[in-house]
Amino acid sequence: MDIQEYLRDNGVEFRIATHLPKYTAQEVAAANHVPGRMLAKVVIVKVGARFVMVVAPAPAKVDIEKLKQLFRGEDVRMAIEDEMRRLFPDCELGAEPPFGNLYDMETLIDRRLTLQDEIVFQSGTHTETLRISYGDYERLARPRVAEFTLPAEARVA
Repeated sequence: MDIQEYLRDNGVEFRIATHLPKYTAQEVAAANHVPGRMLAKVVIVKVGARFVMVVAPAPAKVDIEKLKQLFRGEDVRMAIEDEMRRLFPDCELGAEPPFGNLYDMETLIDRRLTLQDEIVFQSGTHTETLRISYGDYERLARPRVAEFTLPAEARVA
């Protein structure tokens, strides 16, 4: 899947940024000179027998217990690397774009990201990001909005 082609085909204006390889969401945000709250990081969880894409602001930590509540007590765990490679054969591991709909999976987005006018996300590589309006993202990805993260300040060191 070529994410830029997908955006163009759907009439979405976007900006491309390139940078040296970065492997954490906060490093990607810093390389793009944007606050972490604007950077949409992707986490894949397995819920029962299916995979779900959860999209959160870079500094936030995904709370598995909150996800279990959202999914009414179903078994929820983080996807492992082998599963990720299978699910996203067109992406570098850990650089997936936040469009679960392109990979036949439900997408959840943390409510905090919906407050942003624009979001920045990795385009499938560790060296390129795309920036689009949140409205365009919502129109294309059709995410379910929920609260499933802990703010950065709640993280335990």
